[in-house]
Amino acid sequence: MGMTEKVLWKVYAGVLGAVATLVAQKVVTKVWEMSTGDAPPDPNDPDTPLTKALIWATASGLGVGISQLVMNRFMQKRWLSSMGHKAPATQSNKLDISKK
Repeated sequence: MGMTEKVLWKVYAGVLGAVATLVAQKVVTKVWEMSTGDAPPDPNDPDTPLTKALIWATASGLGVGISQLVMNRFMQKRWLSSMGHKAPATQSNKLDISKK
């Protein structure tokens, strides 16, 4: 696995990850607008009720997180089927203390 594959993977993962995040943000915003009839709140605005800000933050975080997980798994499978081996830079779980 050469340096070229590492760069290719970083570009591939970066572009698709960014697209997935943007699409997820748009989808979560549309779902919020359809379900509440209002635009998403600004969680940093002190006039926004805390419960509404927390619900929005949770919904948007889950939406983006799930889309990134799905996209990462898709990219890994595509890389494996195209290149015949795992991607050069797989993501690690920073909270896994057993690896330290």
